[in-house]
Amino acid sequence: MAKIDLDALSIEELANLRDQATEKLYEKVAARQAELEAELQWLAQYARPVKKGPGALIAKVKKSDEDSAPKEQVAKAA
Repeated sequence: MAKIDLDALSIEELANLRDQATEKLYEKVAARQAELEAELQWLAQYARPVKKGPGALIAKVKKSDEDSAPKEQVAKAA
């Protein structure tokens, strides 16, 4: 890869370089995502169906009577 003297570039040239690099990055990310999605589809043919076990459900926590009852205010004697 050729080295670029960034200090020698003008602001416009640097902005153009940034835009080109960003565009190339997006292209490479999109290509890699497509590769991974294709691989996932290929692997899915060998996957077993996922069974939800008893631990999959989240039980609601029920508050005890003490927690749900309003707390009485204690009056201070003056």
